[in-house]
Amino acid sequence: MSRVLAISGSIRTESFNTALLNAFGSLAPEGMSIEVFKGIDELPHFNQDLEGDVPASVTRLREAVQAADAVIISTPEYNRAIPGVLKNALDWASRPYGQSSWQGKPVAALSASPGAQGGVRALEELTGQLQNLSAYLVRGPEIAIPEVHTRLGADADARATLTDPATAGMVKYLLEALQVAIDTKAGENHVKALGAWAASLNG
Repeated sequence: MSRVLAISGSIRTESFNTALLNAFGSLAPEGMSIEVFKGIDELPHFNQDLEGDVPASVTRLREAVQAADAVIISTPEYNRAIPGVLKNALDWASRPYGQSSWQGKPVAALSASPGAQGGVRALEELTGQLQNLSAYLVRGPEIAIPEVHTRLGADADARATLTDPATAGMVKYLLEALQVAIDTKAGENHVKALGAWAASLNG
């Protein structure tokens, strides 16, 4: 069983990005479980002074990322950027120095917005941040979902569903690519390649 952690960049109660991630379970390949993380709003602002006595909310995030075989992040766009609360979560899970939870972790990123562009600028920023953190970014269709509120529904049990077949197809493909990355240990190989490159710089 592959354990995938899903993180929404929105903490709004009726968040479209959170609803979107909740709809992914029915699209996941057989043997993949997806758990949506709750609690990025409980993280304090990143402050290195707190690293001597790490808050419990930070430990919970780090352990969740470390325990997952892969991570999915869905972000809205605020002022043409990712929300501060998401950047804060990325920062906390990248610490302490040299012990980043993101290094070599397979991560799939997407964005969703009620607007016409689907949060594409936020998605560009998010993928850049993940590359800087040495995560293994799983490439598939670039998913920036516009007018996301028109593509979400609920089933008879009030579970979130994706009602647009084209969007559901892209998500399904991305999740399959994520599973391949897990199965082939692509993240571990990514870290080895980075290590070899770093060693070459030192002669």
